[in-house]
Amino acid sequence: MINDFDGMQQASRESIDLAMKSFGSFSQGLQAIAVEAADYSKKSFESGSAAIEKIMSSTSVEKVVEAQTEFVKSAYEGYFGEMSKLGAMMTETTKDAFKPFEGLFGKFPK
Repeated sequence: MINDFDGMQQASRESIDLAMKSFGSFSQGLQAIAVEAADYSKKSFESGSAAIEKIMSSTSVEKVVEAQTEFVKSAYEGYFGEMSKLGAMMTETTKDAFKPFEGLFGKFPK
């Protein structure tokens, strides 16, 4: 329990240290998510461009429909796969950001 001014200063210092660790962890996680999202955007753009080229070079309606169907299926699977991955990364980032505070709650008197 905090009984004096020095104890309050120490508790404040510890709280600030915990907050900074939490912020650093959260910041790193968000950077990783941003990099992943940028990579996905680049891949998505490239696959869309390739699909357009394939559709434009098709010689029959059947080939156009086949190329378009293939693109839509791969885009759908890629999008939901990426969203699952980003969701898992965000969950992990949040868990890591709150880990420094886990020990803090055991210090309070009952």
